[in-house]
Amino acid sequence: MNIKKTLFLLVLVLQFPLLQCQIKLPKLISDGAVLQRGTDIKIWGWASAEEEIIVKFKNKVYHTKTDNQGKWHVTIPAQKAGGPFKMEFKGHRNTITLNNILIGEVWLCSGQSNMELTMKRLQDHYPEAIKNSKNSKIRQFLVPDTYNFTQEQTDLNNGTWMEASPENLMEFSGVAYFFAKELYEKYQVPIGLINAALGGSPVEAWMSEDALKPFDSAYNTLQRFKDPDLISNIEQQDQKRQHDWFALLNETDKGFVKGSEWFLQAYNDDTWSSMQVPGYWEDQGLPNVDGVVWFRRTFEIPQSMVDREAKLWLGRSVDQDHVYVNGTFIGSTGYQYPPRKYKIPSNVLVPGKNTITVRLINQQGKGGFIMDKPYFLSVGKDSIDLKGSWKYQLGATMEPLPDPTFIRWQPAGLFNSMIAPLLNYKIKGTIWYQGESNTQNPKLYYHTFPALINNWRARWNMGDFPFIYVQLANYMEEAKMPSESQWAELRQAQLNTLKLANTGMVVATDLGEWNDIHPLNKESVGQRLALNAQKLAYNENVVSSGPIFKSSEIKDSQIVIYFKQVGGGLMSNDGLALRHFQISGPDENFVWADAKIVGNTVVVKNIEVANPTYVRYAWADNPFGANLYNKEGLPAAPFRNYNPKP
Repeated sequence: MNIKKTLFLLVLVLQFPLLQCQIKLPKLISDGAVLQRGTDIKIWGWASAEEEIIVKFKNKVYHTKTDNQGKWHVTIPAQKAGGPFKMEFKGHRNTITLNNILIGEVWLCSGQSNMELTMKRLQDHYPEAIKNSKNSKIRQFLVPDTYNFTQEQTDLNNGTWMEASPENLMEFSGVAYFFAKELYEKYQVPIGLINAALGGSPVEAWMSEDALKPFDSAYNTLQRFKDPDLISNIEQQDQKRQHDWFALLNETDKGFVKGSEWFLQAYNDDTWSSMQVPGYWEDQGLPNVDGVVWFRRTFEIPQSMVDREAKLWLGRSVDQDHVYVNGTFIGSTGYQYPPRKYKIPSNVLVPGKNTITVRLINQQGKGGFIMDKPYFLSVGKDSIDLKGSWKYQLGATMEPLPDPTFIRWQPAGLFNSMIAPLLNYKIKGTIWYQGESNTQNPKLYYHTFPALINNWRARWNMGDFPFIYVQLANYMEEAKMPSESQWAELRQAQLNTLKLANTGMVVATDLGEWNDIHPLNKESVGQRLALNAQKLAYNENVVSSGPIFKSSEIKDSQIVIYFKQVGGGLMSNDGLALRHFQISGPDENFVWADAKIVGNTVVVKNIEVANPTYVRYAWADNPFGANLYNKEGLPAAPFRNYNPKP
């Protein structure tokens, strides 16, 4: 054997015991950490078996010894809010010193994309909030997006605590930041946010294996995904299907013919047809078309807008876009949800005639540009409206591309990797924004969502800590007539979950956007979450919710509805007659109802319903304009007064 290689291996062997003796801390316990006040604090880690560990904190010394697995922990008695402090760890082979430790309130922030959505996505909506965000007492720990189906993980693979500042805030959850800001301003106590959220995730992904056992489909799916070969095969199939689809698309796209590419400034589009932007192409001459459609818009700009960086906003589009200005590639967005916001370099625009070209790829469903979004080009205060007539041409037609499997969303995977490593860390409570991904089977959510809450509370072993969640916001087009709604059904499941102790719910049916599953008003959501926290976590005597359905009774061919959380009384928030009440007889054939406030009740009727039996309020995907509030300005929760027949 080569002598150098032998010596190298010998060094490794000799060093291995030393490495084993090194104290290791979980990622959460690191510089800048916020530890929960008012409760015993568990500090834990790993080292060699049977090793003596000394922990120093606030002039106190704590001794412990690792077990035969190398695990150790100490318990620090409950502390008052304050800091910054140092914490020192000493073993046989190394010493670790952590700086800038705070004692305050720790909140777990979880769910799917509306919790995950960063302040970066909101920066144009909240420029002043970002500018004034510097606060070393508000901190976030961003849990990495990972999954594991085989076992619960003991630590995260990375992550650091970050202080709120204009630079760091871009990575903060928008909802969580505004929640923390509201609490800090009221209580002047450090706030630590553990951000463990992932876009698109269903509730089952966040539940432990034991919690999934009553749910056969989810539990059986988890068992299947414990097989790494299955995951590998699915990933390969998904990748191949995607690769082949896009390869064929690019090969057949007439807009990519070399030498006459449709994005070139000099290309002649005189023979192209016209289409209104924004809008879907299925509604404007290209029905049932999946594939790629090209759009071009020519416009004039003055000299004053030249030689300066420009801003190009193209709303949202379905699904993937590639944008060119005067033949120069400007940017691309790979899926439908992010807003299309691009910067045009200062050397691209020219005086007079300019052309924007958009290559828009639609994988399935209706392709096109989303209505009621901003479409403009601006330089400084000068702006050009880009809504209206655009030239278009079909580049290639394709068969619909099926959705990928989204392995990361499968049951228990996120719990094992993103929640299990947090369970030793004491928290004040949880804020949760999720449900959109469960609207395909909302009736199951009546059972899975309470099961998740009970699961987390049991695993944290901190009693019924506050669990505050956001009800689904209004979304999609408004319904002209009463109809069934899976989104409304899931909201009812969320409402029913208030039966669990120490839970609170934020109503958001007045905060959504019909054309965006990620509404921008995250400040009001955060404020309403904080209001619930004031009541549940801090025992404040506040009205934390709008009116909640309590009961109903039939009187004189009318239905009288009684509420909880009426606060200072019921009101119409716009001063107009109450809207979005529906009534039916025993046949559940709902029609619009006349509704009026009588004291702290609402009386509902329709003279054409002779035997009124059932009533619903705000029962729609998008109950825009639902106007029953309490006088504290909080909206009533959507509800129905019955359980449907099986």
